[in-house]
Amino acid sequence: MAFGIKIRKLETSKPYTLEELFEAIKNHPFTAGQPSMTKHGLGWLITFPPIDRNNQIWVTPSGMKAPFTKFTITKNEVAGMDNMAKNMGISALTGGWSRMTSTFGKNAKASEELVVKTAEELNALGL
Repeated sequence: MAFGIKIRKLETSKPYTLEELFEAIKNHPFTAGQPSMTKHGLGWLITFPPIDRNNQIWVTPSGMKAPFTKFTITKNEVAGMDNMAKNMGISALTGGWSRMTSTFGKNAKASEELVVKTAEELNALGL
């Protein structure tokens, strides 16, 4: 980990689209909460309930063409089309200082631990 960045990998035994992976995990209990599909920018990702505006667990495919056998679990700012504009605006107004809570805030450590725990829980499903 470097400066609040924690990344874990999920490698599945068979290929999944993001939607198929979501269907496979949506009814399992996770320490990070209930997963959901979230539209973000031009694509979709699997997200867990945010801790705060700068700390949310994301599951994204590792690659450009579906189906995938590798996924990335990481923390990032709150996803969603509405949140993208808000986050960019706040970051611009504060000169980027508002994102410091994702690195040094009290929730940064908790979200980093949730990245690790979520990766462990996903891997335990034997996908």
